[in-house]
Amino acid sequence: MSFNPQNFTDRRAHSASAKKALLERFQARPKADDPIMVQRRAEREALAGARAERESEKARIRAEEERLAAAERERIAEEERQEERAREVARAAERARIEADRPRKVLLEAVQYMQTRAAGKRR
Repeated sequence: MSFNPQNFTDRRAHSASAKKALLERFQARPKADDPIMVQRRAEREALAGARAERESEKARIRAEEERLAAAERERIAEEERQEERAREVARAAERARIEADRPRKVLLEAVQYMQTRAAGKRR
């Protein structure tokens, strides 16, 4: 144990003076209706209002950008759908052309075959 020269009354007096100093410091604060406090509160409210206005403007701009981006994505998707339809039509036309040429090609091959057979018999 360490030696403490203060007795109970000294500690009690010191505690009371500390409480009194704390109370005086609390009471020395400006009151809520003090003109300086009213002005500070008004400044804080003005800043908060300006901040809220900036945030709402940013949100509006963000929403507009998102709307434009969605419209652009939709436009690109529609272009891709149209390109795919055009490719499908081109493939169908190519298949139709090939199918239309098939009988002619078969007939041409038959004629060529007959000509080669006939040429082979002449020798």
